[in-house]
Amino acid sequence: MKLHQLRYIREVARQGLNISTAAEALHTSQPGVSKQIQLLEDELNLQIFQRNGKRLTGLTEPGKTILQMAERVMHEMENIRRVGEEFTREEVGSLTVATTHTQARYRLPKAVKAFMELYPQVKLNLHQGNPTQVAEQVASGEADIGIATEAISSYDKLLCLPCYQWNRCLVVPHGHPLIDDTPLTLQKIADYPLITYDFAFTGSSLVSRVFSEQGLQPNVVLTAIDADVIKTYVSLGLGVGLVAHMAYDAERDSNLAMLDASKLFPPSTTYIGVRRDGYLRGYMYGFIQLLAPHLDRRSVIAAMEA
Repeated sequence: MKLHQLRYIREVARQGLNISTAAEALHTSQPGVSKQIQLLEDELNLQIFQRNGKRLTGLTEPGKTILQMAERVMHEMENIRRVGEEFTREEVGSLTVATTHTQARYRLPKAVKAFMELYPQVKLNLHQGNPTQVAEQVASGEADIGIATEAISSYDKLLCLPCYQWNRCLVVPHGHPLIDDTPLTLQKIADYPLITYDFAFTGSSLVSRVFSEQGLQPNVVLTAIDADVIKTYVSLGLGVGLVAHMAYDAERDSNLAMLDASKLFPPSTTYIGVRRDGYLRGYMYGFIQLLAPHLDRRSVIAAMEA
Protein backbone atom coordinates (compact mmCIF):
# COMPACT_ATOMS: atom_id res chain seq x y z
CA MET A 1 0.00 0.00 0.00
CA LYS A 2 1.37 3.39 -0.99
CA LEU A 3 0.40 6.92 0.01
CA HIS A 4 -0.16 8.03 -3.56
CA GLN A 5 -2.75 5.24 -3.98
CA LEU A 6 -4.73 6.70 -1.07
CA ARG A 7 -4.37 10.15 -2.61
CA TYR A 8 -5.74 8.84 -5.91
CA ILE A 9 -8.76 7.27 -4.20
CA ARG A 10 -9.55 10.48 -2.37
CA GLU A 11 -9.24 12.63 -5.49
CA VAL A 12 -11.40 10.31 -7.61
CA ALA A 13 -14.11 10.53 -4.93
CA ARG A 14 -13.77 14.32 -4.79
CA GLN A 15 -14.13 14.56 -8.57
CA GLY A 16 -17.43 12.70 -8.64
CA LEU A 17 -15.83 9.37 -9.69
CA ASN A 18 -14.42 10.94 -12.84
CA ILE A 19 -10.95 9.44 -13.26
CA SER A 20 -9.96 11.80 -16.09
CA THR A 21 -10.75 14.88 -14.01
CA ALA A 22 -8.99 13.36 -11.00
CA ALA A 23 -5.89 12.65 -13.11
CA GLU A 24 -5.81 16.28 -14.26
CA ALA A 25 -6.07 17.52 -10.67
CA LEU A 26 -3.27 15.15 -9.67
CA HIS A 27 -1.11 16.12 -12.67
CA THR A 28 -0.81 12.53 -13.81
CA SER A 29 -2.37 10.25 -16.42
CA GLN A 30 -5.76 8.55 -16.39
CA PRO A 31 -4.26 5.06 -17.01
CA GLY A 32 -1.83 5.66 -14.13
CA VAL A 33 -4.65 6.48 -11.71
CA SER A 34 -6.71 3.47 -12.84
CA LYS A 35 -3.71 1.15 -12.53
CA GLN A 36 -2.84 2.26 -9.00
CA ILE A 37 -6.44 1.89 -7.82
CA GLN A 38 -6.55 -1.60 -9.34
CA LEU A 39 -3.24 -2.53 -7.66
CA LEU A 40 -4.58 -1.44 -4.28
CA GLU A 41 -7.82 -3.37 -4.78
CA ASP A 42 -5.80 -6.46 -5.72
CA GLU A 43 -3.62 -6.07 -2.61
CA LEU A 44 -6.67 -5.72 -0.35
CA ASN A 45 -8.56 -8.44 -2.23
CA LEU A 46 -11.71 -6.31 -2.50
CA GLN A 47 -13.31 -3.66 -4.68
CA ILE A 48 -13.19 -0.07 -3.51
CA PHE A 49 -15.32 1.27 -6.35
CA GLN A 50 -18.46 -0.10 -7.97
CA ARG A 51 -18.18 -0.32 -11.76
CA ASN A 52 -20.35 -0.51 -14.83
CA GLY A 53 -17.87 -1.64 -17.46
CA LYS A 54 -14.95 0.77 -17.22
CA ARG A 55 -17.04 3.51 -15.63
CA LEU A 56 -17.04 4.01 -11.85
CA THR A 57 -20.57 4.24 -10.47
CA GLY A 58 -20.06 4.42 -6.73
CA LEU A 59 -18.18 3.27 -3.65
CA THR A 60 -18.62 -0.21 -2.22
CA GLU A 61 -19.33 -0.51 1.51
CA PRO A 62 -15.69 -1.35 2.33
CA GLY A 63 -14.70 1.38 -0.13
CA LYS A 64 -16.58 3.98 1.92
CA THR A 65 -14.66 2.95 5.03
CA ILE A 66 -11.35 2.97 3.18
CA LEU A 67 -12.08 6.43 1.78
CA GLN A 68 -12.75 7.81 5.28
CA MET A 69 -9.47 6.34 6.50
CA ALA A 70 -7.60 7.62 3.46
CA GLU A 71 -8.92 11.13 4.09
CA ARG A 72 -7.71 10.97 7.70
CA VAL A 73 -4.27 9.72 6.62
CA MET A 74 -3.90 12.45 4.01
CA HIS A 75 -5.05 15.10 6.47
CA GLU A 76 -2.47 14.00 9.02
CA MET A 77 0.20 14.01 6.31
CA GLU A 78 -0.73 17.62 5.59
CA ASN A 79 -0.48 18.44 9.30
CA ILE A 80 3.01 16.89 9.43
CA ARG A 81 4.07 18.93 6.40
CA ARG A 82 2.78 22.08 8.05
CA VAL A 83 4.69 21.37 11.25
CA GLY A 84 7.89 21.10 9.24
CA GLU A 85 7.20 24.31 7.35
CA GLU A 86 6.30 26.18 10.53
CA PHE A 87 9.76 25.67 11.96
CA THR A 88 11.79 25.96 8.77
CA ARG A 89 9.85 28.50 6.67
CA GLU A 90 7.84 30.36 9.28
CA GLU A 91 6.40 33.10 7.08
CA VAL A 92 6.23 31.26 3.75
CA GLY A 93 3.24 29.20 2.62
CA SER A 94 -0.35 29.46 1.48
CA LEU A 95 -3.69 30.18 3.11
CA THR A 96 -7.06 29.27 1.61
CA VAL A 97 -10.09 31.02 3.06
CA ALA A 98 -13.62 29.92 2.12
CA THR A 99 -16.30 32.52 2.69
CA THR A 100 -19.56 33.96 1.40
CA HIS A 101 -19.73 36.82 -1.08
CA THR A 102 -20.97 39.30 1.53
CA GLN A 103 -18.05 38.59 3.88
CA ALA A 104 -15.50 38.64 1.03
CA ARG A 105 -16.87 41.87 -0.44
CA TYR A 106 -17.62 43.93 2.65
CA ARG A 107 -15.90 42.53 5.76
CA LEU A 108 -12.65 40.88 4.68
CA PRO A 109 -10.88 43.55 2.58
CA LYS A 110 -9.33 45.41 5.54
CA ALA A 111 -8.07 42.18 7.14
CA VAL A 112 -6.83 40.82 3.79
CA LYS A 113 -4.89 44.01 3.06
CA ALA A 114 -3.25 43.97 6.51
CA PHE A 115 -2.47 40.26 6.20
CA MET A 116 -0.76 40.65 2.83
CA GLU A 117 1.36 43.49 4.21
CA LEU A 118 2.38 41.42 7.27
CA TYR A 119 2.95 38.15 5.38
CA PRO A 120 4.08 39.07 1.84
CA GLN A 121 5.42 35.55 1.19
CA VAL A 122 2.11 33.81 1.93
CA LYS A 123 -0.17 33.14 -1.04
CA LEU A 124 -3.77 33.92 -0.10
CA ASN A 125 -6.66 32.19 -1.90
CA LEU A 126 -10.31 33.21 -1.44
CA HIS A 127 -13.04 30.69 -2.30
CA GLN A 128 -16.65 31.93 -2.35
CA GLY A 129 -19.80 29.89 -1.77
CA ASN A 130 -22.86 29.59 0.42
CA PRO A 131 -22.39 28.66 4.12
CA THR A 132 -22.84 24.93 3.44
CA GLN A 133 -20.20 24.98 0.71
CA VAL A 134 -17.87 26.97 2.96
CA ALA A 135 -18.22 24.44 5.78
CA GLU A 136 -17.72 21.47 3.47
CA GLN A 137 -14.54 22.97 2.00
CA VAL A 138 -13.02 23.37 5.45
CA ALA A 139 -14.20 19.93 6.60
CA SER A 140 -12.66 18.29 3.51
CA GLY A 141 -9.38 20.16 3.84
CA GLU A 142 -9.85 22.19 0.65
CA ALA A 143 -9.82 25.37 2.75
CA ASP A 144 -7.91 26.21 5.92
CA ILE A 145 -10.39 28.69 7.37
CA GLY A 146 -14.12 29.19 6.77
CA ILE A 147 -16.03 32.40 7.42
CA ALA A 148 -19.82 32.30 7.25
CA THR A 149 -23.03 32.81 9.16
CA GLU A 150 -24.75 30.32 11.50
CA ALA A 151 -24.97 27.21 9.27
CA ILE A 152 -21.21 26.60 9.49
CA SER A 153 -21.47 26.03 13.26
CA SER A 154 -23.50 22.81 12.81
CA TYR A 155 -20.56 20.77 11.45
CA ASP A 156 -19.04 18.42 14.06
CA LYS A 157 -15.64 18.35 12.33
CA LEU A 158 -15.28 22.10 12.69
CA LEU A 159 -14.39 24.30 15.62
CA CYS A 160 -16.46 27.45 15.10
CA LEU A 161 -15.67 30.63 16.99
CA PRO A 162 -17.98 33.66 16.95
CA CYS A 163 -16.42 36.46 14.94
CA TYR A 164 -18.99 39.26 14.98
CA GLN A 165 -22.72 39.95 14.77
CA TRP A 166 -24.56 41.77 12.01
CA ASN A 167 -28.08 42.77 11.07
CA ARG A 168 -30.06 43.99 8.10
CA CYS A 169 -31.27 47.07 6.33
CA LEU A 170 -33.77 47.80 3.60
CA VAL A 171 -32.57 49.59 0.46
CA VAL A 172 -35.06 51.46 -1.71
CA PRO A 173 -34.91 54.00 -4.56
CA HIS A 174 -35.03 57.66 -3.53
CA GLY A 175 -38.62 58.87 -3.34
CA HIS A 176 -39.96 55.45 -2.34
CA PRO A 177 -43.10 55.66 -0.11
CA LEU A 178 -41.42 53.64 2.69
CA ILE A 179 -38.88 56.40 3.32
CA ASP A 180 -41.46 58.62 5.01
CA ASP A 181 -43.78 55.85 6.19
CA THR A 182 -42.24 55.38 9.64
CA PRO A 183 -41.79 53.28 11.65
CA LEU A 184 -40.70 50.47 9.32
CA THR A 185 -42.62 47.23 9.98
CA LEU A 186 -42.64 43.70 8.61
CA GLN A 187 -46.16 44.28 7.27
CA LYS A 188 -45.02 47.31 5.30
CA ILE A 189 -42.10 45.34 3.80
CA ALA A 190 -44.47 42.49 2.90
CA ASP A 191 -46.63 44.94 0.93
CA TYR A 192 -43.85 45.39 -1.67
CA PRO A 193 -41.95 43.04 -4.00
CA LEU A 194 -38.87 41.89 -2.06
CA ILE A 195 -35.37 41.20 -3.40
CA THR A 196 -33.04 39.47 -0.95
CA TYR A 197 -30.38 36.80 -0.47
CA ASP A 198 -30.64 33.33 -1.91
CA PHE A 199 -32.37 30.99 0.53
CA ALA A 200 -29.32 28.72 0.69
CA PHE A 201 -28.06 31.38 3.10
CA THR A 202 -28.95 31.03 6.78
CA GLY A 203 -29.66 34.74 7.07
CA SER A 204 -32.46 34.41 4.53
CA SER A 205 -33.90 31.40 6.35
CA LEU A 206 -34.02 33.52 9.51
CA VAL A 207 -35.80 36.26 7.59
CA SER A 208 -38.41 33.78 6.38
CA ARG A 209 -38.95 32.53 9.92
CA VAL A 210 -39.44 36.03 11.33
CA PHE A 211 -42.08 36.85 8.71
CA SER A 212 -43.79 33.50 9.29
CA GLU A 213 -43.95 34.03 13.06
CA GLN A 214 -45.90 37.22 12.37
CA GLY A 215 -48.27 35.41 10.02
CA LEU A 216 -46.83 37.20 6.99
CA GLN A 217 -45.67 35.92 3.61
CA PRO A 218 -43.17 38.25 1.93
CA ASN A 219 -43.49 38.64 -1.83
CA VAL A 220 -39.98 37.53 -2.77
CA VAL A 221 -39.60 38.21 -6.49
CA LEU A 222 -35.85 37.73 -6.86
CA THR A 223 -32.99 36.22 -4.85
CA ALA A 224 -29.23 36.46 -5.30
CA ILE A 225 -26.07 35.60 -3.37
CA ASP A 226 -24.54 38.98 -4.18
CA ALA A 227 -25.70 42.14 -2.39
CA ASP A 228 -24.46 44.23 -5.32
CA VAL A 229 -26.81 42.31 -7.62
CA ILE A 230 -29.68 42.90 -5.20
CA LYS A 231 -28.98 46.64 -5.13
CA THR A 232 -28.75 46.77 -8.93
CA TYR A 233 -32.26 45.39 -9.35
CA VAL A 234 -33.63 47.61 -6.59
CA SER A 235 -32.25 50.62 -8.47
CA LEU A 236 -34.20 49.41 -11.53
CA GLY A 237 -37.40 49.68 -9.50
CA LEU A 238 -38.12 45.95 -9.37
CA GLY A 239 -38.62 45.84 -5.60
CA VAL A 240 -37.18 46.74 -2.20
CA GLY A 241 -33.94 45.05 -1.11
CA LEU A 242 -33.18 43.39 2.20
CA VAL A 243 -29.40 43.12 2.65
CA ALA A 244 -26.75 42.96 5.35
CA HIS A 245 -26.24 46.40 6.87
CA MET A 246 -22.50 46.16 6.07
CA ALA A 247 -23.40 45.92 2.36
CA TYR A 248 -24.69 49.50 2.23
CA ASP A 249 -22.30 52.41 1.79
CA ALA A 250 -23.87 55.88 1.69
CA GLU A 251 -21.28 57.20 -0.78
CA ARG A 252 -21.03 54.18 -3.06
CA ASP A 253 -24.79 53.53 -3.01
CA SER A 254 -25.86 57.16 -3.28
CA ASN A 255 -28.59 56.21 -5.77
CA LEU A 256 -30.42 54.31 -3.01
CA ALA A 257 -31.85 55.19 0.40
CA MET A 258 -31.24 52.95 3.41
CA LEU A 259 -33.81 52.11 6.10
CA ASP A 260 -32.54 50.40 9.26
CA ALA A 261 -34.28 47.04 9.79
CA SER A 262 -32.25 45.82 12.78
CA LYS A 263 -35.21 46.18 15.16
CA LEU A 264 -37.27 43.79 13.02
CA PHE A 265 -34.84 40.85 12.98
CA PRO A 266 -32.57 39.22 15.56
CA PRO A 267 -28.87 39.66 14.86
CA SER A 268 -26.96 36.97 12.96
CA THR A 269 -23.52 35.72 14.00
CA THR A 270 -20.65 35.19 11.61
CA TYR A 271 -18.29 32.40 12.65
CA ILE A 272 -14.70 31.53 11.86
CA GLY A 273 -14.39 27.76 11.37
CA VAL A 274 -11.32 25.51 11.33
CA ARG A 275 -10.93 21.74 11.49
CA ARG A 276 -10.75 20.47 15.06
CA ASP A 277 -7.92 18.11 14.11
CA GLY A 278 -6.09 20.62 11.95
CA TYR A 279 -2.66 22.16 12.50
CA LEU A 280 -2.68 25.91 12.02
CA ARG A 281 0.42 27.74 10.86
CA GLY A 282 1.38 30.88 12.75
CA TYR A 283 0.19 33.16 9.96
CA MET A 284 -3.22 31.44 10.05
CA TYR A 285 -3.64 32.53 13.66
CA GLY A 286 -2.52 35.95 12.48
CA PHE A 287 -5.26 36.13 9.86
CA ILE A 288 -7.91 35.09 12.37
CA GLN A 289 -6.88 37.83 14.80
CA LEU A 290 -6.81 40.46 12.07
CA LEU A 291 -10.44 39.65 11.28
CA ALA A 292 -11.53 39.14 14.90
CA PRO A 293 -9.14 40.90 17.33
CA HIS A 294 -10.63 39.07 20.34
CA LEU A 295 -9.52 35.71 18.87
CA ASP A 296 -5.80 35.72 19.60
CA ARG A 297 -3.61 32.64 19.18
CA ARG A 298 -3.90 31.60 22.82
CA SER A 299 -7.72 31.67 22.83
CA VAL A 300 -7.97 29.73 19.55
CA ILE A 301 -5.55 27.04 20.79
CA ALA A 302 -7.46 26.78 24.09
CA ALA A 303 -10.72 26.29 22.20
CA MET A 304 -9.17 23.61 19.95
CA GLU A 305 -7.83 21.72 22.97
CA ALA A 306 -11.05 21.97 25.01
